[in-house]
Amino acid sequence: MSERLHSAEVSEVVVAGHICLDIIPTMRGASTPGQSIGELLVPGKLIDVGAAALSTGGAVPNTGIALHRLGVPVTLMGKVGDDLIGEAIRSIVRSHDERLAEGMIVASEETSSYSVVISPPGIDRIFLHCTGANDTFSADDVTAEKLEGARLFHFGYPPLMKRMYEDGGAELVRLLSLVKSRGLTVSLDLARPDPESPAGRSDWKSILRSALPHVDVFLPSFEEILYMLQPQRYRELSERQGSDELLGYADASLLSELSEELLDMGAAIVAIKLGEHGLYLRTTGSAERLAGMGACAPDGSWNNRELCVPCFRVDVAGTTGAGDCTIAGFLAGLLKGLTAEKTLLAAVGTGAYNVERTDAVSGIPAWNDLQIRIAGGWPQRETGLSLPGWSREPADGIWAPDVGK
Repeated sequence: MSERLHSAEVSEVVVAGHICLDIIPTMRGASTPGQSIGELLVPGKLIDVGAAALSTGGAVPNTGIALHRLGVPVTLMGKVGDDLIGEAIRSIVRSHDERLAEGMIVASEETSSYSVVISPPGIDRIFLHCTGANDTFSADDVTAEKLEGARLFHFGYPPLMKRMYEDGGAELVRLLSLVKSRGLTVSLDLARPDPESPAGRSDWKSILRSALPHVDVFLPSFEEILYMLQPQRYRELSERQGSDELLGYADASLLSELSEELLDMGAAIVAIKLGEHGLYLRTTGSAERLAGMGACAPDGSWNNRELCVPCFRVDVAGTTGAGDCTIAGFLAGLLKGLTAEKTLLAAVGTGAYNVERTDAVSGIPAWNDLQIRIAGGWPQRETGLSLPGWSREPADGIWAPDVGK
């Protein structure tokens, strides 16, 4: 195992979990407006695409490098094999900063993870994925030395990491509780597994019930958390829709229902990613739980909040890593002690910069440039969600329930 990325004095965040090599064909012009992924990927059809971009994928490089580009000192902790794909992953990471590859774990006689990413403009992405060395990542890989000096620990994609979901998620719980016991703020992101895979057949509601008492900030996507908390409803809606693109069913009532259950399970802050519709926030009403969030605990203004921020308007080139970069913006705002509203704007702003490029992180700006664009009147999209009893604040475009609801 190699040395740490930064000294304990300067590293604020450890981003651990899933890492892979993304192979991304350029697909501009391959789809037409309104076309679904099922209509595009038809058996026997030849699709003319452009050059393939190679980039790192997964929570570790996407969220980690996005934080780095935003100016947050970060340690990347992912596991790769001692093979050509692993070397390509480390080479791409080093291209952002030589130090960023120093915290990586290189496992001999293991296969590195890779994905083929199909990401047409205007259509959510689809992956062909090999989990590789991610499957052997364990709590033992996260030593006390690697956590020293950090304020926040972000862990991503346990559904794509075998040790994290087998045995009822025991290893995930062990990892999160270990980190939480050291006073760090803990954040967690998910990925939606193949329903027919061992990960997809796991009891995720039970896993989350055990894990979320050790999680301060939980940042799933709408489809992911609907699949895990309400699998029967997810299946029924997927059958009705004819696909698993279910954002059209997200509304104030369902988001409130899902987030309330997650808060009851133990999370302090729940941020549900809504794709092109933005980001939904729900926070605990317990001042004690909020104060117990660790080194990045926000002030009391975050207590008992429910907000929804729409996305900013951009020309979309691809959506690879959009959720991960949105998380990076959110965590950066939390680290800087911003209000909930400004943190949400930073989150969707970072996500908007992401989708202006085909890859995951090359479009992410410096923090000051992000803030200048937001403050300069960056136009927002319409929310596209049903939010009865909510009102939009003209100053920042953020929606909130009317007083007395």
